[in-house]
Amino acid sequence: MQFDKSHMTSLFENATEGIIVANNKAEIILVNPAACRMFHYNPEELLGKKVEVLLPRKHRAAHVKLREEFYGDPHDRVMGSGRDLFGERKGGDNFPVEVSLSSYKQNNNQYVIAFIIDITHRKEIERSFLQQQQQLERVSGDIRKLNTELEGKVEERTLILKEALQRLEQSQQELSEALDKERQLNEIKSRFVSMASHEFRTPLSAVLSSASLISKYTTTEQQENRNKHINRIKDSVKHLNDLLEDFLSLGKLDEGKVGASFSSFDLPETILDTIEDMRGLVKEGQQIQYNHEGEQEVFSDKRLLKNILINLISNAVKFSEINGCITVKSRYNNGKAIVSVSDKGIGISDEDQHHLFSSFFRGHNVTNIQGTGLGLHIVKRYLDLIGGNITVKSKLEEGTTFTIEFPVQNKNYHEDDLSN
Repeated sequence: MQFDKSHMTSLFENATEGIIVANNKAEIILVNPAACRMFHYNPEELLGKKVEVLLPRKHRAAHVKLREEFYGDPHDRVMGSGRDLFGERKGGDNFPVEVSLSSYKQNNNQYVIAFIIDITHRKEIERSFLQQQQQLERVSGDIRKLNTELEGKVEERTLILKEALQRLEQSQQELSEALDKERQLNEIKSRFVSMASHEFRTPLSAVLSSASLISKYTTTEQQENRNKHINRIKDSVKHLNDLLEDFLSLGKLDEGKVGASFSSFDLPETILDTIEDMRGLVKEGQQIQYNHEGEQEVFSDKRLLKNILINLISNAVKFSEINGCITVKSRYNNGKAIVSVSDKGIGISDEDQHHLFSSFFRGHNVTNIQGTGLGLHIVKRYLDLIGGNITVKSKLEEGTTFTIEFPVQNKNYHEDDLSN
């Protein structure tokens, strides 16, 4: 059967690969539509041009030598083995290609056929695959690292669990002891409400004594004395309200609802007023002596200081025998006020001194003396609010000295200075 050349023409025209035929001078003599579409040229623009017009400009000079070598020994082969090949479109864009070469002779003339495939999509897939592979390698590395860390953590957790199990038996005993202590604390707390009245006796005594004395001042000339006792009643009632608010609402301290309010006041006068308020509580023959050294004007919280002193002086009265002497001293020294309250009472053991400022704690030698176990804890909390501290020196049956120290400023300083 005779071969119909129209089939060859149809194959050339409809091939999806680009097909270019060049003569022995490397001039393009045939180009199919697929190649024209691939390189964005019309056929007329390529016919008669050197094949280098389809290569990236930077490779054209070097390609001349390569194709001359091919023409010297023409054979079928795939170009670019082991390296990437690129074509250049009419607009100058480069794109990856795959090229296969074939040669033939006709009428003693050498011709070369180039089959060209645009592999842009394939390269994108390869890049995507490479990125995924690299990502997979990173993930694998992270997993290996996590496994190593996990093994270490498992070993660590195993050791912790072993230690925890070893402590479990001891913890059970500690828990039992803690429950016993909790029951004791609950008992003390329930007693606190009924015992709190003792803490209010001082301001109430001041109110009663001043109210009685007012009735003695009946003339106009004695108005100043009446005003003095009226003001003392007002101060005592206010102090009573403060005690009720602070002592019966210990939770307010824990919640930060009790704050310091700083102002200038006379330190010796405040201490003397407090001592005067306490005289209604002293036992038979007891005396309270007071001495001050240094400047008198200070800048702190007067209300909190009075509460602190009432606790300390009332304790000294409570834990001292009749006819005992209680000594209160104060001094102003280098921007600090130092106040001490000393007694010759029953004293505090070394063991109990370590727990004095804990809430609801009472010493072993005071169980038969009324008290809540909150006073010194509140004193410590009040001192924290004004930036102070407290120390204790005591010996059993010899007496106790509590010393408080807190920063103050004289009246020439402003409150803003304290915040700097």
